[in-house]
Amino acid sequence: MRVYVPLTLSGLAEAYKTGELGPGPLVAYAVTPALREWYVSDDIEELEYAALNRAALASLRLLAADPEAVRRRVVVAVDVPDGAAVADPDRGLDPAALGEVRVARGVALAKAAAVHVDASDAEDDVAAGARALAAADDGDDDAQFVVDGTEDHELLWYATQEIENLVGLAG
Repeated sequence: MRVYVPLTLSGLAEAYKTGELGPGPLVAYAVTPALREWYVSDDIEELEYAALNRAALASLRLLAADPEAVRRRVVVAVDVPDGAAVADPDRGLDPAALGEVRVARGVALAKAAAVHVDASDAEDDVAAGARALAAADDGDDDAQFVVDGTEDHELLWYATQEIENLVGLAG
């Protein structure tokens, strides 16, 4: 099963150093039944893209909590065994939890399929989105517009062999 783990560049650097995403439990995003129902699509690529975007928003939340982190969203796509990622049945169709899964244990970084990271030209918008996140969560439409603006930046795809270069961006 493919899951998308939200990180920051410093989190990716730590995973590179230890060789592991974790320790568990990890919050990740995947194509869950609730995500399928919400997006009403049978196209697996569209659903995977939706899960990736949910993870990108979670990465933005990590950035909002860490003002020292480089203002680039990071998502690691990793393959875990079926059944290793479990959705919380109590959160069901809660829009804030769509696609959210928990992976009980840390996952070897070697299991990563790819890494998705913002380009440098996204940093200002990502920084603004991170600053606006709390107000957006409180219902401020202008702040939500700023947060949504981060989605105008597509995350770039990187092969796992490029992780070493990416962690150099963490500072």
